[in-house]
Amino acid sequence: MEIRRYAASDFGGVKRLWEEAFPNDPPWNRAEVAIPAKLAFQPGLFFVALEGDAVIGSVMAGYDGHRGWLYSVAVRRTCERGGVGTALVREAERALRALGCEKINLQVRAANEDVVRFYRALGYAVEDRISLGRRL
Repeated sequence: MEIRRYAASDFGGVKRLWEEAFPNDPPWNRAEVAIPAKLAFQPGLFFVALEGDAVIGSVMAGYDGHRGWLYSVAVRRTCERGGVGTALVREAERALRALGCEKINLQVRAANEDVVRFYRALGYAVEDRISLGRRL
C-alpha cells in the first residue's frame, strides 16, 4: 500500500470509493463537488491510499489556524480492518501537525458505532459538544 497526495488521475477511483463508502451522502458531499472545492483550498491536505493503481482509501484534512479537521475518511470494504484507515488518519495528522495544528476535530454520524470505535482506538474521544450547521 502507498499513501500519497491526491492527483487528478485519482478522481475516478475516489468517486467510486465514496459512492461505496458514503452511499447516502447529500449532493454537496459528492466527488464532483467536494474534490474541486478541496483542490481550490489546501490541496496538499488530500491523501489517497493506493494498492497498485487502485484507490483503496482517502482522507481530506483542513486547518484554519486554530483547529484541524478530518473529512471523507473512506476505505474500500474489501480492505477494511487492514490498517488502511489508520495509515490515512496518521498521514493527515502528520500533515496537520507540520502546519502547527494542535487539535483535530471530526464528525461522525451518531448511529455509526463502528466508526466511533475506530476513532476511539486511534485516541480520539467523544467530546461534550453539539454540532450545529447551516447550508448557505
